[in-house]
Parts: sequence; structure tokens; C-alpha cells
Amino acid sequence: MTTALITHPDCLKHVTPDGHPERVARLEVILRALRTDDFAALNWVDAPLATQAQVLRAHPQAYFDRVAEASPSDGWTTLDADTHMSAGSFDAALRCAGANVQAVDLVLGGTATNAFCAVRPPGHHAEAQTAMGFCLFGSVVIGAKHALEHHGLERVAIVDFDVHHGNGTQDLVWNDDRIFFASTHQMPLYPGSGYAHETGGSGNILNVPLASGADGNDLRAAFSQQILPALDAFKPQMIFISAGFDAHFADPLAGLNFDVDDFTWATCQIKDAALRLCAGHLVSTLEGGYDLGALADCVSAHVKTLMEQDQ
Repeated sequence: MTTALITHPDCLKHVTPDGHPERVARLEVILRALRTDDFAALNWVDAPLATQAQVLRAHPQAYFDRVAEASPSDGWTTLDADTHMSAGSFDAALRCAGANVQAVDLVLGGTATNAFCAVRPPGHHAEAQTAMGFCLFGSVVIGAKHALEHHGLERVAIVDFDVHHGNGTQDLVWNDDRIFFASTHQMPLYPGSGYAHETGGSGNILNVPLASGADGNDLRAAFSQQILPALDAFKPQMIFISAGFDAHFADPLAGLNFDVDDFTWATCQIKDAALRLCAGHLVSTLEGGYDLGALADCVSAHVKTLMEQDQ
């Protein structure tokens, strides 16, 4: 088996206003990096459009309808100060959710060892009824709930190392004790959530905030002392990664000081946990990362690490 790389050209049709950090070029540099000889063993898969029923596992009907109706025929619709829709955005967001559903099917069906969803827009800021922070639908949670409700799993985990707290993921899983959510993120920083005392309706959430200037040693401490032991205790049957790379020292939107080796280390730790706890069942999805060079380097290292377990 191989690592699946799930993407779709529709994700390039989500066009944001000039100067917006979450731009088409983000995905272009990633796909260019992954089309090199080093990644020849990847299994490229087209992301399907998520069905309405799949999205409704995470979001209410009224919210789905509101986002669909906001889709413009040209130009942009502004959902909040940071979050915009172009004519291609709604289908792109459905591809993101569909990529996660497809990844779950491939991994649990034994067709892929693990998967990386190279998609945009990101999803971890999308709350149950609120689009924000560049995000429309909670794609990773939609995939997690597909694993639970379609495949019959009882426990899954989401690990988020984006520099911004995944407030949307937290909102969507707060009262679902089948889903463990762990996050490292800079605080104080947008969106202002993610305090350590935010632990979910049943203690199923672990937030490990990091101060501005924190580096790879702080990331290693957070994982070794808190996140990995919590994963071992929860015993998930599948692990999802919200893979944001904006904690890189070159990123313009925040102030953490991780480098490529730090993201490689974190990926190794999560991959090893998946091998130890759930037969390697692992799905990763792109979230943030806004310096194009750093993003391409970090995603390349991340995907290469996912592929290594095939060797």
C-alpha cells in the first residue's frame, strides 16, 4: 500500500481578494513540490464533492444553506473580515470535506496506508454555524464523523499543530466524547480561544497554548508530556491531523519559531502513535501556512514522513 495524496483542481478555484494570505499560490507550490521524483510513489486521488448529508454530520442544515446561498456568480461575498467566497469557493469547500471522507474510506478500506489531503480552503476555524478565519466547513471533523458513523468506529482523535487554535474543531466536537481533540497553538493570538481550561463536555479536549517565541523544544515538551500520553489513554481507532505549517519561523501571521525538522518530528510522533494504537490509520489535512517557501518545504517533509512507513 501507499500514501494517498487527495486533491482536486476545484481547490484552485477558491479565489480570494488580492493580498489575502490564503491564496491559490499556496496549493500551487505544494502540488508542484509533490510532483517531483521524490514523491513518485504517492497515489494521487481526486477528491469527490462531499454530499450534503456528510456535511450535515458536523453543521446544521440552516448553516449549509446559508453558505450555499452566499456563493456569488462573480466577484466575492464577504462572510467576515477574513473570510471570502468566490464563484468557485463552495465547490472547493465541498472538495475539502469530500477529500477527508475519501481518505477515511481509502485508509479503513485498506487501499492506502495513510493519506494527505492537499486541499483549500482550510477548515479548523469553521464553527457549527459560523464561517471565519478563512474557513467554511469543518472538513477534518466531517471526516472524523464519517469514520464514526459510516464505518462504525467508536473513538477517533484529531491533533492540530497549526499556529492558530482550531476553535471550529473544538466547537464541533465539544459535546462528542467519541472525538478527542488536542491542539498546540500560539496564545495570545487569533481567534482568542484555546486556553488550557477549555477541556470539552467530557474532558475530550486538550489545549496546550504556547507563548510567542516558543520553538521546537516547546513543541516537543507539549507532545511528550501532554498530547502523546493523552492519545495513549484515549486509544483512538483512527487519528486525524490538522496540519497547519504557520508556526514556522518564516510565517508572516504569527510568532512561533518551528522549523522543518520540528514538523517532521511531530509528524513522526503522531504516525508512531497511529501505528501503536490503531494499525497506522492516519489522515492528515492541510490547514494554514502562508510563507510559500516554508509551506512547500514543510509539506514535503510531512508527506515524506507519512510515506516512510511504507518502506
